[in-house]
Amino acid sequence: MLTRQDKKDSGQVAKLDNKDLKGFAKIQPKDKMMRKPDWIRVKAPISKGYQETKEILQSRKLVTVCEEAACPNIGECWEQKHATVMILGSVCTRACSFCNIETGKPDTVNPHEPANVAEVAEATGLKHIVITSVDRDDLADGGADQFAKSINEIRKKAPETTIEILTPDFLRKDGALEVVVEAKPDVFNHNIETVPGLYQTIRPGARYFHSLHLLKRVKEIDPSIFTKSGLMVGLGEKKEEILQVMDDLRSADVDFMTIGQYLRPTVRHAPVDRYVDPEEFEYYKKMAYSKGFLMVASSPLTRSSYHAGDDFAQMRDERNKRLEAKVN
Repeated sequence: MLTRQDKKDSGQVAKLDNKDLKGFAKIQPKDKMMRKPDWIRVKAPISKGYQETKEILQSRKLVTVCEEAACPNIGECWEQKHATVMILGSVCTRACSFCNIETGKPDTVNPHEPANVAEVAEATGLKHIVITSVDRDDLADGGADQFAKSINEIRKKAPETTIEILTPDFLRKDGALEVVVEAKPDVFNHNIETVPGLYQTIRPGARYFHSLHLLKRVKEIDPSIFTKSGLMVGLGEKKEEILQVMDDLRSADVDFMTIGQYLRPTVRHAPVDRYVDPEEFEYYKKMAYSKGFLMVASSPLTRSSYHAGDDFAQMRDERNKRLEAKVN
């Protein structure tokens, strides 16, 4: 499997100073990176559990978003044998200005990937697995079939493992969403990422209301599937815009919302407007619960799949409680 540097050297991916393709983000480098506050700092991953998880994933040639997106929680999660597997390669067809994943000519789809993902779930005894992918605008179905195959393989080899998927938006991919929903993941996650007013600069290849409609359609097709979406803060959005996104997600019947601090990967990415303090994250958490979400995760280091297994169990219990209350 090629390393990121191999792909850069061969021209398969865009170099950091070349993200100027049509429709892609154009962010000019700033003079310096903003200093992180104490509450956002994490220790470098060095534990035995981290190394063991890394070896398991490498042995099956699987990519993780934990590494590709430079997640700050990688040390903690891998220590506990939790990882978010990224299918469909490590090269994205889009260039969102917040994202650290490489942009360029995508990898060839690996037909053995779904089986490899299932083998990791089986070998590690995972209770909960998260599967995500890069955007694959080059594929007719946006990669939907590979998601479905991965879900089906896990059901065969690790039937006790609950499955959460974090999908791209399948923009202009008719029928793709239905293929994934038919495979019946336990949780369907698609991140809204930011407020609509920032889409042009932060998420230029996506459409805010399309993402909302995608999440709503999941519930319309199969109401038993939990839906989830995440929002970054610290990009220049206003409080009232965040509250409006909450209302929009609830209108789409989304069950679970995550809110975390945007961290700038490099000087070529969108700058951090501000670091939101922990007290403000608590405010957002309370407001989101008051609007009816089953589960809310809101903190500086919250990410889509952070503590995903424990959060899923809590969300399932909360829905059962609400259903019982309606009956009684």
